[in-house]
Amino acid sequence: MAKPSVQLVWFKRDLRVRDHRPLYEAAQRGAVLPLYIIEPSLLHAPDFAPSHWTFLRDCLRELRAELAKLGQPLIVRVGETLPVLQSFAEQFHLSIWSHEETSNWLAYRRDQAVRRWRREQNIEYHELPCNGVVRRLKSRDEWAAIWEERMRQPKTPMPKALTPIPGIEPGAIPTHEELGLTPDKRADAIQRGGEIAGRRWLTSFFQVRGVNYQRGLSSPLSAADACSRLSPYLTWGSLSTKQVVQELRENLASATPRWERSLLAFQSRLYWRCHFIQKLEDEPALENQNFVRAYDGLRESEFAPEKFVAWQHGATGFPMIDACMRMLNATGWLNFRMRSMLTAFAAYDLWLHWREPALHLARQFVDYEPGIHYCQMQMQSGTSGHTTIRLYNPTKQAQDHDPNGEFITRWLPELRAVPVAFRHTPWLMSGEQQRKAGCLIGKHYPAPIVDHERAIRHARQRISAFRRNPQLAEEVSAVFQKHGSRRQMPEARKKAAPSNQLRLFDD
Repeated sequence: MAKPSVQLVWFKRDLRVRDHRPLYEAAQRGAVLPLYIIEPSLLHAPDFAPSHWTFLRDCLRELRAELAKLGQPLIVRVGETLPVLQSFAEQFHLSIWSHEETSNWLAYRRDQAVRRWRREQNIEYHELPCNGVVRRLKSRDEWAAIWEERMRQPKTPMPKALTPIPGIEPGAIPTHEELGLTPDKRADAIQRGGEIAGRRWLTSFFQVRGVNYQRGLSSPLSAADACSRLSPYLTWGSLSTKQVVQELRENLASATPRWERSLLAFQSRLYWRCHFIQKLEDEPALENQNFVRAYDGLRESEFAPEKFVAWQHGATGFPMIDACMRMLNATGWLNFRMRSMLTAFAAYDLWLHWREPALHLARQFVDYEPGIHYCQMQMQSGTSGHTTIRLYNPTKQAQDHDPNGEFITRWLPELRAVPVAFRHTPWLMSGEQQRKAGCLIGKHYPAPIVDHERAIRHARQRISAFRRNPQLAEEVSAVFQKHGSRRQMPEARKKAAPSNQLRLFDD
């Protein structure tokens, strides 16, 4: 007897029913089997954390309910992808639909294996674009126009109904314990997952919070409210980039000047978001190796584990660094400037190769997006080929963005009795002042683990020496030609190779 035909929709980082073209296209062609595969290899990878599963589980439960309203609930299976797909191929004549995905190296290799398998099995597989990232992009010269074209396309409608497939057990959406994950200690502190929560954040941003976006995004005191907080919903696909861009532009049409400035600034972030993911799409290996290979050997052999552990736990003796890390470790979110500062401190002050700090931050960020994450880790660490080295002075950052130490004392309770004048530099207190504040440096709060000025001089010297390597200029030029932005760039600059001159960003 012939196997029944089904359209299998493989959900990955696109956990929604709205503006989901694979789901819509599959529904036009027959019975839909909506599938999510919980892959142990990804769950137990070094970049995955219990909070990721907490957010994902919210998304999956909501997605199952939404699909059930259409007639066919989400099917969930635990296992590696190929055996799971093979089990359905033995039951049904499959056509598989999914979005293209740009994720970590494990997912990249998995997708390669799936394509080989489907060719061997002679199974139709339709991978459709998900956002502004272009598969097999020929030239960066074309990319900005493609991004704009995709953002202007009408949103894909929801299917009116799904034909149920009898006899298939939906499968449980397992708990952390059932998956062998440690309990999520941050479960009550992180943002809730799913389309409904994503829409609430989006609506509040475009109606109220976003007016202060440009003004408030840099300070950790204001950023939690002024920033959109949409990143985890874009990361896991509860919202599509197109949905957010189009709603932004609808609001922009009637915006006041203040709103207009903030909305345009936010729109540029949405553009740059896809720009960075495109780099990983074009160069998947940059998750594991220096973007510019001429930087190999810059820091790798000098990794200091004790400094790394202090940085991980917010115990470096620099209050702004430690407060930011403790907030991130507790809540799963931190604003972009402070993320950059943490990375730059690890790279230049502590002279840590970027890979281990990247994995720690990946586990802490609920909105961990591999394409953005590894590009930014390398850019902020100076291995991506950019001529500007981003050196942040953590004391100046504290003075500029937390002048009274409110943020610092919120996350470093041991400094609450320290006078405002010393909250950014508690090591400068005299012994008597320390005793009066009940904060002995080295006992209640650590002394700085490095001398910032000396560490920065060392970093500048080491990087300058590496940049005298003739191979580096040639490789940086090649990287720029492949990955550099062409947006609103004069023709003469497009053709020019970037300078190898060392420029410094010391903020």
